Amino acid sequence: MKVKMLSRNPDDYVRETKLDLQRVPRNYDPALHPFEVPREYVRALNATKLERVFAKPFLASLDGHRDGVNCLAKHPKSLSTVLSGACDGEVKIWNLTTRKCTRTIQAHEGFVRGICTRFCGTSFFTVGDDKTVKQWKMDGPGYGEEEEPLHTILGKTVYTGIDHHWKDAAFATCGQQVDIWDEQRTSPVCSMTWGFDSISSVKFNPIETFLLGSCASDRNIVLYDMRQATPLKKVILDMRTNTICWNPMEAFIFTAANEDYNLYTFDMRALDTPVMVHLDHVSAVLDVDYSPTGKEFVSASFDKSVRIFPVDKSQSREVYHTKRMQHVICVKWTSDSKYIMCGSDEMNIRLWKANASEKLGRDKEEDECLQPLQMNSRCMLHLVHLFAYILYILFISREMNRRKHSKPGSVPIVSERKKHVLAVVK
Repeated sequence: MKVKMLSRNPDDYVRETKLDLQRVPRNYDPALHPFEVPREYVRALNATKLERVFAKPFLASLDGHRDGVNCLAKHPKSLSTVLSGACDGEVKIWNLTTRKCTRTIQAHEGFVRGICTRFCGTSFFTVGDDKTVKQWKMDGPGYGEEEEPLHTILGKTVYTGIDHHWKDAAFATCGQQVDIWDEQRTSPVCSMTWGFDSISSVKFNPIETFLLGSCASDRNIVLYDMRQATPLKKVILDMRTNTICWNPMEAFIFTAANEDYNLYTFDMRALDTPVMVHLDHVSAVLDVDYSPTGKEFVSASFDKSVRIFPVDKSQSREVYHTKRMQHVICVKWTSDSKYIMCGSDEMNIRLWKANASEKLGRDKEEDECLQPLQMNSRCMLHLVHLFAYILYILFISREMNRRKHSKPGSVPIVSERKKHVLAVVK
């Protein structure tokens, strides 16, 4: 007679101490767990929803300006130092750690049109409606000394923007033309123009530092090379571009903020077609700035909102707004890639998290537990964007109906990327 006996090793299920968790035997055969994938999807979806519900992106508001904030600048060496210029000619230097103003300068009569810092961080430059370019010390005056600029250059026309070279003692201004200046001279080293309309913004390339770009009110984006006396090329869009920003990680990529509610990412080697068209804003886009990683950028718009876009996506991943925030004029991404600053015309500078649901301080450990679930949800959340996809299909079908009921050839098929570029001139 055979007797069958069940035998178990106590080491497989008995706890060594009372503090250990109970060991639960599991069979990982997928046939025994038919609902594993749907259950994991629901957990991931709930984790992401909770992340969105409990997100607190707003950190602080920096008050003190008596007029709208027109421009912002970051300190190249200090993460906690920020400079701002207002519409009443006032420049303030802020300490983000204490969230207080450390210094106030009455820099110009009228608007402060532009502000930039020197690459070493020892001084900064401002331009205003009084046709002057002024260089100021970053450190305040000593005891008993008056607040005066290091250098003042009086120009013939109003300057609308300024940017400093990333490595050399040179800077560029724009107005009726683009001027390249040496810090030791009172007249421009080189002046470049292409057309007759005023130029609203000029930016140096952070990688290929001899390249710079500008945008003018005649809908042009013009590229220049400091080593040449003439501009390189220009692209003409449907509507006016307010400003551009170069990608800090890819030398030839830049993004333009346009009046037609969109942003356009271009490769300067092929300007006839944008690399990506970024949608979602419902009014003119006024400013744009890249993350130090080069993978995302933030935009400020006349629609009273700030949006964060991945470089390779047409839709924004985040939108920030408050009840009191009015038209957002300028925006900056901090050098540690963690925070975003925006200045609006109701006299406030607001500080936001770049990742809306990121926990600060002691809550960080709790946030790390949810990260695996949220990573899973990002792989499955294509269903969440179904509504946006349906709207896109409706828009396409409307255009197809218009083409169907029109004279053959009168409504040509044009891709979204090529719709807005009118011409490229070399």
